[in-house]
Amino acid sequence: MKEITYKIHPIVLGSKSFDKSMMTYQFNYGKPFVIPIYSWYIEGGDKSILIDTGEFMPLKSKDREDALGAKIYSFEEGLGKYGLTPEGIDIVIHTHLHNDHCENDSKCKNATFYVHENELKQIHNPHPLDYRYMEDFILDVEENNQIVTLKGDTDILPGIKTIYTPAHSPGGMSVLINTEKGKVLITGFCVIDENFNPPPQVLGMGMEVIPPGTLINSYEAYDILVKVKELADIIVPLHEPRFAKIETI
Repeated sequence: MKEITYKIHPIVLGSKSFDKSMMTYQFNYGKPFVIPIYSWYIEGGDKSILIDTGEFMPLKSKDREDALGAKIYSFEEGLGKYGLTPEGIDIVIHTHLHNDHCENDSKCKNATFYVHENELKQIHNPHPLDYRYMEDFILDVEENNQIVTLKGDTDILPGIKTIYTPAHSPGGMSVLINTEKGKVLITGFCVIDENFNPPPQVLGMGMEVIPPGTLINSYEAYDILVKVKELADIIVPLHEPRFAKIETI
């Protein structure tokens, strides 16, 4: 039987402008940086699949779009590029439940949501340091019994598997996807290319990777990044700007 392969389409559904050290732990202090916020449309098979749902009301400004070199879409506009509607989404896989990754959940009225059980615990009772959780965004789908909770690595569909990677949040899940070019891993934690390909001054310190700027445990986060580098042919960091300019991975 032929193995199912997928195409991955990055859709920019928001942005953030902040200090680059928010991405790279203890590095790049004082460097302004703009990151895209994505939903990833996974094309292939007989299901309409998204990874994360992005921002509900993204800021659409010339400055942000110029910084990214790409257009910022509303949820409906972004899906419309591929002939999709929110009601037509079958599956949403959540990397985690920080607000910028789940603000459009309630629009996907017919979808099944895959979420790690630790993210649900955290969004309902977040630590004071983690202000990024806002339970209002998932209450509708939770009340409608649309959520399937996961405990560890899980095969969602043939060729799509979640990997438990709690580097950035307690229930972070990376997504491993079969494509024609090999296995692609979309990280379940908020990083950019530089986290996996540090500059010479970082490599010279004996570090192979840079942990996320926001994390739970720096040692464990470092080890998780080292581990996932070996799992795929292509690593897609969750907020890497260069994918904003790419139609298909």
